[in-house]
Amino acid sequence: MFLSVFDVFKIGIGPSSSHTMGPMSAANRFLDLILSEEWPRPTHAAVAAISVSLHGSLAHTGIGHGTGRAVILGLMGERPDLVDPDQMDAIIDEVERTGRITPPGHPPYAFQPKTDLVFDKKVPLPGHANGMSFSALDRDGRLLLKRIYYSIGGGFVVTDTELEAMRASKNKPAGVKVPYPFATAQQMLDMAARSGLTIAQMKRANEECSMSREELDEGLDRIWAAMNSCIDRGLSQDGIMPGGLKVRRRARSIHDQLQEEWRSNKTNPLLANDWLSVYAMAVNEENAAGGRVVTSPTNGAAGVVPATIRYYLHFHDDADQEGIRDYLLTAAAIGGIIKHNASISGAEVGCQGEVGSASAMAAAGLAAVMGGSPEQIENAAEIALEHHLGMTCDPVAGLVQVPCIERNALGAVKAVTAASLALKGDGKHFVPLDACIETMRQTGVDMNEKYKETSTGGLAVNVVEC
Repeated sequence: MFLSVFDVFKIGIGPSSSHTMGPMSAANRFLDLILSEEWPRPTHAAVAAISVSLHGSLAHTGIGHGTGRAVILGLMGERPDLVDPDQMDAIIDEVERTGRITPPGHPPYAFQPKTDLVFDKKVPLPGHANGMSFSALDRDGRLLLKRIYYSIGGGFVVTDTELEAMRASKNKPAGVKVPYPFATAQQMLDMAARSGLTIAQMKRANEECSMSREELDEGLDRIWAAMNSCIDRGLSQDGIMPGGLKVRRRARSIHDQLQEEWRSNKTNPLLANDWLSVYAMAVNEENAAGGRVVTSPTNGAAGVVPATIRYYLHFHDDADQEGIRDYLLTAAAIGGIIKHNASISGAEVGCQGEVGSASAMAAAGLAAVMGGSPEQIENAAEIALEHHLGMTCDPVAGLVQVPCIERNALGAVKAVTAASLALKGDGKHFVPLDACIETMRQTGVDMNEKYKETSTGGLAVNVVEC
C-alpha cells in the first residue's frame, strides 16, 4: 500500500476537498476524456453540449460547498491547484451570461447552469455518497458519452469502475513497489523495528522510489509554504464570510489580542492553546471563503496540521525546516493508513474521518519531531483519533463554517495533548491504532446518513429551528 505524501497534501481551493476540489477535478477528467480515444465515437458525431447531475451529499450540501461553481470552473479548464480565486466569479459569470463553456483546446460547448447542472437529492448513486454524472451530447441532444465519478475525500476522484477495482484489490499487493509497503500501523511498527529507521525515514525511502531527494524536499517545502501562507492570510482578513450565515471572521481579532498579551508579558496559562486555535481558525476561515488551502487530509480539516506545525515553530527552540519535512512525512504515513483501511470522507464516515484523521496525523507528526519513537508516534495518533470517534458531520446550511472552523481548533488542541501524553509514556498502550481505525470505519458504516455531510440532522437542523 503506497499513498504519496503529495496525494495526502494537495494544494487547492476551499471550501471543500470532496465537494469543491473533487468535482472540479472530475470535470477536468471528463474534458480530457472527450478529446481522448478511450470511447467509441459515432460516425460524424461531435460533442455539442454537456450536462452534469450531482447526487447524494453533493446534491444536499453542494450549494453551500460551492460544488456547482467548482463544476463550472472545471468545465472551463480550471484546475484546483492553479485556478486564481480572484478570477473565479468572472469566469462563472461568463458561463451564465453566454450559456456555453470554452475550455482551452476544445470547441465551445452549450452549457446552461440553470438547466444543465442538476442537484438530484432523490437518487443517490450506489458507489459513494459523493457521486456525479457527466454527459456529452450532440447538437440534437443525443447522448454520446457518459461517465460517473465519485469524490471519495481529500480531493481524490475515481470513476465507478475504478472504485470497484479499488475495493476489489483492498487486500492485494499494491502495484507500486516501495521498500516499506506498510498498509497497517502494525506493519509500520514491525518494519521500523526491523530496519531501525524512523517512520519519516521509511516514508522518505518510499517517496524516493519515484523522485529524487531534492524533488521530494522541494515538494514538501512547497506544501508547507502554501499552508503557512494560508495561515498568514487568514490572520490578516476580517469581515463576514460568504454563504448567508453572516458568520464573522475571528482569527484576526484573536491574533491581535494574543500579540498584545505576548508583548506585555501577561501571564496566560492557556497561551499555547490560544495560539493553536487561532492558527487553525485562520486556515478554515480562508477555506470557508474559498481561498487557497492544502488538503490535510481534507479541506474541512485543513487547519489542524498547519496549526500544529506553527505551534512547533512558535514554542520549540530546535524547530527547523528539516523537522517540518519529517513532520509532513510522518503525518502522511498515518493519513495513508487511515484512508486505506477506513475513510477520510465526511460524507462516508462523518467528521471523525476528517478532523479525527487530521488530529491523528498532526499528533503523529508532532510526536515525531519532538523525538518520539515509532511506538510513541503510533500511540499519539491513536489517542487523537480515539477521542474523535463518533463525531458527526453536520454543517449548518451546508457551509464549512459552523461547527467546522472551531472544530479544527479543538482538533489541533487534541493533537498536541495526544502527542504530549504519548511522549510521557513508553509507547505501550491498550488500544492499537489499527483497532481504532477499524472502529472508526465501523462507526461510520453504522452512522445515520443525516449525520454524514447531508445537513439533514444535528446542528444543521437544530440551529436553523432555533
